[in-house]
Amino acid sequence: MEPIVVDGTGASGTGKRLCVVGASGKLGRYLVRHALDRGYEVVGVCREQSVAKLAEFEGRITVIPGATDGRAAIARAVTGCDAVLTVLVPWGRNHYASGTAQAVLDHARPGARLVFSCGWHITRDGKDVYSRKFKVYAAVFGWLAKAVRVVDVDDQVEACRRIFASDTDWTVVRGSDLEEGDSQGLPVWSRHVGDPVLASNLTRRVDYARFMVEAVEDDALIREAPAIVGRQTPSALAHADRPA
Repeated sequence: MEPIVVDGTGASGTGKRLCVVGASGKLGRYLVRHALDRGYEVVGVCREQSVAKLAEFEGRITVIPGATDGRAAIARAVTGCDAVLTVLVPWGRNHYASGTAQAVLDHARPGARLVFSCGWHITRDGKDVYSRKFKVYAAVFGWLAKAVRVVDVDDQVEACRRIFASDTDWTVVRGSDLEEGDSQGLPVWSRHVGDPVLASNLTRRVDYARFMVEAVEDDALIREAPAIVGRQTPSALAHADRPA
């Protein structure tokens, strides 16, 4: 289908082209909605068997069927894009997340804003402080996932290592636990897990997506790895008055 630019006169994305890699997932569909609301022309990449999940956007976006680590599909999708939003999913044992990240890093145009999603378990500088409960959960989940060969958390770590080492205009948004529900506003963020503002460890999925889309226009987030939490959570409210 031919791309159609939504009438977003005055919106931040008007006249710009944005690609969502992993568009058919729960987070991906929220990313598409936010991007359209802001006037972006949207290209979505998802597996061929998942294209039907994007039916609500028919006639409003361009869909490129293909695995998100497929270099040909990614190269086609990101052509001419001002920004690429990528859902880093560590599925399977075939380096899916790192393959996806590398394809985006290699094929996005120079100067494009690249925004990636991952969890709090990713650390950029080793200064994050995790609770015992979080570390036990991460260790057990990682072991079980490897045992059944469903998820490879280490591969998501490798994907982010490559992103951090690149000279692109990247942002890695590190999400807390997620829940559905109405928007609570733009999430609060900190450079390091362990900051008391993040203690509630919960964000609405719709707001996670909003943070990623708004990061495209926020130069202060270039080469940052913000850890986020919902704006209306107890920990965020308790520290609402502290200096930014």
